[in-house]
Amino acid sequence: MTLRGKALSKTQERLNVTQSKLPGSQVSLEIEIPGVRSQQAYEQVITKFMRSAQIPGFRRGKIPRQVILQRFGTTQIKAAALEDLIQNNFEAAVKQEEINALGGIQLQSSMEELVTQYQPGEALTFTVSVEVPPEVKLNKHQGFEVTAEEVQYDPAKVEEVLAEQQSQQATLVPVEGRAAEKGDVTQIDFASRFEDGDDDTTEEVKDFQLELIENGFITDLVNGVVGMGIGDTKEIPVTFPDDFFQEDWAGRSAIFTVTLNDIKTKELPELDDDFAQDVSEFSTLAELREFLEERYQKEAKDATDANVEAELVTALVTELEAEPPPSMIQDEVNVMINETAAQLQSQGIDVNKLLTKDVLPGMQERLRPEAQERLKTTLALAEVAKLESLTVEPEALEKRTQEVLESFGDQKVDQQRLRNILEEELLKEAVMEWLKEHSEVKLVESKPEEDISEDEPAPDAKPKSKAKAEPKAKDQVVDVPSEAVEDAEASVADSPKETAKRKTTKAKSTKAKTAKSTTAEKTAAKPKASKSTKKSTSKKAPPADAAE
Repeated sequence: MTLRGKALSKTQERLNVTQSKLPGSQVSLEIEIPGVRSQQAYEQVITKFMRSAQIPGFRRGKIPRQVILQRFGTTQIKAAALEDLIQNNFEAAVKQEEINALGGIQLQSSMEELVTQYQPGEALTFTVSVEVPPEVKLNKHQGFEVTAEEVQYDPAKVEEVLAEQQSQQATLVPVEGRAAEKGDVTQIDFASRFEDGDDDTTEEVKDFQLELIENGFITDLVNGVVGMGIGDTKEIPVTFPDDFFQEDWAGRSAIFTVTLNDIKTKELPELDDDFAQDVSEFSTLAELREFLEERYQKEAKDATDANVEAELVTALVTELEAEPPPSMIQDEVNVMINETAAQLQSQGIDVNKLLTKDVLPGMQERLRPEAQERLKTTLALAEVAKLESLTVEPEALEKRTQEVLESFGDQKVDQQRLRNILEEELLKEAVMEWLKEHSEVKLVESKPEEDISEDEPAPDAKPKSKAKAEPKAKDQVVDVPSEAVEDAEASVADSPKETAKRKTTKAKSTKAKTAKSTTAEKTAAKPKASKSTKKSTSKKAPPADAAE
């Protein structure tokens, strides 16, 4: 029998309750029902049957007590009375003993035996187990010695980003009288076929725009087109990279039969105030540079802070002794699923079509290990706050709440839920600052990494489909929604170290986009960020699960 976790009822007298600790953050409650209550419950069931039963020969509500007893029998009446007795007295016991019941409420006594033992007017004892918050112990909560990677701001990033913006704003000028060179933008037709396996399907693509740059489209294809003249046709052997976004093509060899139709070169705009106004809402190039410098300095600092916090959390959780119960873990899994759904919705994806009853069980199992780790982190940080009496100042909470409400605009928000979320966030920040002040942190120089753009997948992330047309086998289907689910799920399930790694990679990237990016096409829309973007970079994104 599973008991309901509804509101607790009032009691007239104190119950005899014996508590025993069980493994897995559970307690056992042995509850004695007084004889008076056992008699009252029995009589209430008989009265209910007398009023509601329909028996031939008797008017409804006018059935004699003896007829009810003969028709339904004392066993059925006692069973019905027991259900109410157990539920109501369990709730009264939880309230009386001030037990924080989380869930997982189970009747440990045999219902059949209780029915046999139950004598109206006599005391009856039953046993229930319930999950409660785990006992938390930190063997150590300060004085940690950790080493974290310090991400240095690289001034060269500003020039590289400006150069990238120059390239995107370039005018394409037709080329005549020479072969294709690196840096050109070409237009080609090609037919492709795999050399390996039984797949002899030929795919043809017309008017494909191929920019001849390093780390662009398939390297072998780019190098093969270099040196071709307009009108030339050439067979180019190609090996797809091992990290190619379509996994079943990765590492395979193919032949591309390419015809070069057109060559254009890029004429770059001058890097001056006019350029700054064209790609942003800043009036001068100096203002744009200042914006970029501040942005990348902040990224480097944020990445360093994330590395420090990840190391401190890891050290702290190592000292934790706690056993979260299953219901607590399941609640965290549900939170993570809601976060995943919110991310998908923000991308315009219909979550009802993706997160179906067939998908959710597998998703829950994948998220469960990380849910346990998140809970451990939460419990450890909360225990530090408790031990050191750390709290959130009302003024700070009000300020953060108003900032986030502004970011929601006209969207409806559950303000109480938002405040709860932000209070937890601010308390976590306070705990992390306390840990930094009471630990020894050694910063080490960051290791150089390969150039990774913000839009490219992290080293251990799954490749994503690209927007431009690619040669594609007939039986190849790119399941973009499934990939979106996996990406959102992975983001939600990031551990502190994984989050820090992602921030570090972003901060080191020399291809990171500016907030005031534009397209190379003059006819395309050019989204411009207002100067308020500069201010808003210091704010956190609004919690998705606070929106109604």
